[in-house]
Amino acid sequence: MKKVGLFLIGAIAAIVLLSHLGPLVGLVISGVLLYLVFKQFMKAGTTGAKIGWGALGIVLLCITASNLPAIIALVAAYVLLLVFKKWKKSGAVTQKSNSDDPFQNFEKQWSELNK
Repeated sequence: MKKVGLFLIGAIAAIVLLSHLGPLVGLVISGVLLYLVFKQFMKAGTTGAKIGWGALGIVLLCITASNLPAIIALVAAYVLLLVFKKWKKSGAVTQKSNSDDPFQNFEKQWSELNK
């Protein structure tokens, strides 16, 4: 039952991530461009260049702000990562088994003694 819940949460997070993929790409691109414009604004020596880079920066800031629903995609990606880790952790526990075979127990104890 626990794996069914993890699967449902993971499926919902994957659907949300895929549905917000466009704004996520837009946020990344506009964020990079905004960073580059800021660097050019800081390098600009004349007042006219600073005004031009500042105006371009304000336009890019508005474009970046319009892509803020991409934060939902980032949260969904984080939830998907947590579900994946939890799924792997619960899968490793179920594969562990104890054997009553005396030869396997002997091999395990022998390898522990040789360490």
